[in-house]
This record gives sequence, structure tokens and C-alpha cells, in this order.
Amino acid sequence: MSEAVYFRHVGAYDDFDLPGTVSELLEATGLRPPAGALVLVKPNLVAPRTMALACTAPQVVRAVCRHLLDYGVRVVVADSPAFGTGRIMARLCGLRDALADLPVTLANLDAPRAVRLSFGGHIGVARLALEADHIVNVPRLKCHDQMGLSAGVKNLFGCVCGFRKSLAHQRFGSHGNHFARMILDVAAALPPVTTLIDGVVAMERSGPTGGDPFPLGLLGAAANPVALDTALARMLGYAPESLPLWREARSMGLPGALPDELAFPLDTPESFPVATGFRRPPKLSPVAFAPGRFVKGRLKSLLTRLRFLD
Repeated sequence: MSEAVYFRHVGAYDDFDLPGTVSELLEATGLRPPAGALVLVKPNLVAPRTMALACTAPQVVRAVCRHLLDYGVRVVVADSPAFGTGRIMARLCGLRDALADLPVTLANLDAPRAVRLSFGGHIGVARLALEADHIVNVPRLKCHDQMGLSAGVKNLFGCVCGFRKSLAHQRFGSHGNHFARMILDVAAALPPVTTLIDGVVAMERSGPTGGDPFPLGLLGAAANPVALDTALARMLGYAPESLPLWREARSMGLPGALPDELAFPLDTPESFPVATGFRRPPKLSPVAFAPGRFVKGRLKSLLTRLRFLD
């Protein structure tokens, strides 16, 4: 059975067709939540650095929310960033202002609940993410210095609460495939997920915060984030062995992990201008943080919360 991935061209974030294209893509995936359902919209609000490129564009998140509100659902927009909180980052990146006239709630992904991992142990995942009726996952398409590519599956790691993400780097980053398997375990524990990716302007060369803009002009969606990521990785010239998440998904036999399983009912990968030279990280950095970086990151997160006050 083929896994459908839906792509459309969008030239710019202020394109008047963007909201309609977002609706077309979400409808194509089969997303039709019942009235009154609780839907978590999960953007990528990573850190207060190069926010215009590192975070999901507010225009895309707004279009997703407007589409969902037409179904009469309860929409909560939330994330658990590397630094600060979801509400702080929403304010700093312009998302709060973009949603100000919509009846949606901005929240932090906190209140962890233990999710059992397939290789032993647990990880703390936000209660809201586990209890939502549906999640609309809205990542930004970016290179990633440790994982090679940050797209649909990687963005779901943001459902892990706060400093537990840094601890996961420490606990699992030096143990073979455990870090990638942990992210896939988190994805499997969540309610149904529909992913819509912001690749209008992607991030190349480095990431998740320090790369360069790459105008790809792409919005993509799928009911299966693994399938979406496989299509994007293939489009951008990655080999499976170069991406820990793709390599692990293939070893697990997850649906959508093989390019031959994919179907493209709308625009095809070949219609996007990647041949002009998307730059990938030349070498992946270790997943496990050095102790000094771990401590520095915790201090930076606390200072961000104090400086901007949630």
C-alpha cells in the first residue's frame, strides 16, 4: 500500500494563495476533525536566535489554525523549546500577534507523563500532547547538525518536556541507535498526527538555528510523518545511512520509510529547485552534549525565562 505525500508550490509567505494551499494540503491528507475535538498545533519554536528562519513561519501556523477552526474544534498552539517556553517564543517570533484575532490558546508543552521506551526506561512527554484528540505537526524544514535533517518526525521530539530533551541527549546520545529510536517511540505514543511542513524558505548548511536561507517554495503534508520525511530526504539528496532517524525507521520496517512506497498525488519532488544546490551538513556532530554544553544550555534556558518572563 502506497503512502501519500502532498506537495505544493508557494512562492512567499505573503502569497495570497498560502491559506488556500494550506487548506488544500490538510484536506488532501484526510484531516477532518469532529466539532469539539481538542487539536494541538505543534510548530517549531526552537530558540530566540535567527527566529525568522529557525521557527515555523507565523503565517503558516495561522493558516493551519484558521483551517481547523472552520471545523469547530478547540485549537491549542504549543511547544516546548530548547530555551525559554512556548509562550515566550510565540511572543518573540511574532506568532502571538499573528494569532491575536483567532479563538486559539497559546500554551507550553509541560506537565510530563512517562512514556515507556522500546529499549527500556521512560521519557517525559507533555500531557497535552498525549491527551489531544489530534496533533497537527507544523515543522520548519531545516538542516540539523546532529540528526542531518529536521522535519516531521524530529519536530515531534518537541513534545518531550523542557530540560528532558537535553537529558535525553545525555542519556541516549552515546548508545548507538537509542536516541533516534527514542524519538520514534515518542511519535508512536502520540495520538493521530497530521504533518504540514514549512519549506517555503528552508534552512541549509547547518541547523537547527545557525544555517542559511534556502528558498525552496514548498509546503508539504502527509498523514504519516515518516513518509513525508522520506520524500524530503530523497528530494534534498540525503542517503538513508546519513540520517539517523531515516536509518532507524528503515530498520524498524516503518511504513513510508522506503521511497518506493511513496505516491505524490499533487506536485512531485522533481518540480522543486533543489538541483540549484541545497547544502547539507558535511559531518554530523555527536548527539550527546559535552557536560559543559549541557550546563550552559540549562543556564541559558533559565535566563531566557527570566529575561522575557512568560
